[in-house]
Amino acid sequence: MLAPSFQEEVGRYHLAVPEITRGNPEPVKELYSRLDDVTLANPFGGIARGWAQVEARLDQAARQFQDGRMLGFDTVTSYTARDTAYLVETEHFQARLDGAAVAEEFALRVTSIFRREEGYWKLVHRHADPAARPQSRRSLTQPPA
Repeated sequence: MLAPSFQEEVGRYHLAVPEITRGNPEPVKELYSRLDDVTLANPFGGIARGWAQVEARLDQAARQFQDGRMLGFDTVTSYTARDTAYLVETEHFQARLDGAAVAEEFALRVTSIFRREEGYWKLVHRHADPAARPQSRRSLTQPPA
């Protein structure tokens, strides 16, 4: 069997990401490299480094969401080289956060970096934040919540 192309891996990624908003981190975990240099910077803050931290952070994020529904991906750009690729997108979804009674719509600005390992594309970095729309300069000087 041939290893998947980067575009095929993006398709898998787009199927896996919404599962986090349904409380299931396993499909995203399957996409990640297990090497020590993997990182995750998710909207809940901080940066996880190494598979153990990334796995724990994915589990934590999945516990925050319920009843998620993907509304779409807006791909800004992607680039593929021999063994490295990246994807810049806005992800739009709806979910209940922290047990809220009503689902909210979210838009995340996301950069994902992949590396070819043993012929397969593996996620090595994901940075997602809620700054999908332009922010005021003042928002840069606000203390963290």
